[in-house]
Amino acid sequence: MSGTAFLETPRHIPPPPTTENLDLADLAIIDLAKFGTPEGKATLVTDIRNAMNTVGFFYVINHGYTQEQTRRIFDIAEVPFTVNEEAKQKYVAKIQETGSFQGYKTRQFWHIDAGVRDQIEHYNLHTDVSLKEHPEALRPFLPEIDAFMRHNHFNILLPLLRLLALGLELPEEAFVEKHTLCSPLSDTHSRFMKYYPRSSEDEEKTKNVWLKGHTDAGSLTLLWSQPVSALQIRTSNGEWKWVKHIENALVVNAGDALEFLSGGFYKATIHRVRQPPSDQQGLTRLGVFYFSLFDDEVRLVPLVQSPVLQHVGIIRKTDDELAPTMGAYRKARFGLYGLTSPKEGKEKGVEEEEIAGVVVRHFN
Repeated sequence: MSGTAFLETPRHIPPPPTTENLDLADLAIIDLAKFGTPEGKATLVTDIRNAMNTVGFFYVINHGYTQEQTRRIFDIAEVPFTVNEEAKQKYVAKIQETGSFQGYKTRQFWHIDAGVRDQIEHYNLHTDVSLKEHPEALRPFLPEIDAFMRHNHFNILLPLLRLLALGLELPEEAFVEKHTLCSPLSDTHSRFMKYYPRSSEDEEKTKNVWLKGHTDAGSLTLLWSQPVSALQIRTSNGEWKWVKHIENALVVNAGDALEFLSGGFYKATIHRVRQPPSDQQGLTRLGVFYFSLFDDEVRLVPLVQSPVLQHVGIIRKTDDELAPTMGAYRKARFGLYGLTSPKEGKEKGVEEEEIAGVVVRHFN
């Protein structure tokens, strides 16, 4: 890899991790190097089932990307943000109209709280990079981005989905067959995302919350770990715990769709983004994601044939006959997020709204 000639990019220089003593979440570490042996695979099935049934988050290591390859993708992730504001307008995502993030999500698009709008910008690419036009600055890097997404899909996502299916005592391909790469009938995508520092006034108004507590809409979210601490998860007893940075690891969490299909067995855990610790305040936070979603036609109903679910019981978010498809759910979730005014829920600090027949909760 070191001898490979790369196109020149901006150089992303990650800051050092925080030295503050944070209250950290205790997350399992899934070592994909074990996937290649029957014994190791059996161990991973137990580990990932326990992690997703209790916490809903875990780390992945030995995923097949070297530290050098990871640094390279973070360099490429800087490219969309070098485009001037006028040129970006041609590639702004039509989020409300399409229920898809493909393209730019501009800053101040979402309302956070108390009249404060977000300072988050991201650029999203469908797994078929040819589906739409991209900014000129990004086009030379599309082959590398395509290879990165294929690595996420085949070498990380699919093994995890197989382990999750086996954890429910389902056929190994039960979840895999519902994820089609490069299909226009799937909205699985990669995201390059920047969180920009905010004013002290905005921090005070929002109590330092940059993105309210929420669940993701899809099946699994793969976040490539980076050193600016800001991500927190909400524990079962209502506490917020920081997610620690592990060099060249991924942070993986379940989304609503996986929780629906697993009958509540795998948890879509509430998480939020808040102002970083004091020794990292003022930094811009760059994120690299792979958001996987079931194919649009998949109906979000529990897989009742699972012996595990038959034993432990099934939790439904809505009646099966009323359950939305993945396409209907993600279009409603993506199209409405940050643009509506949810009602105050029964629990303090919780807001609720009904989306595609499902009650969605936001934690402020």
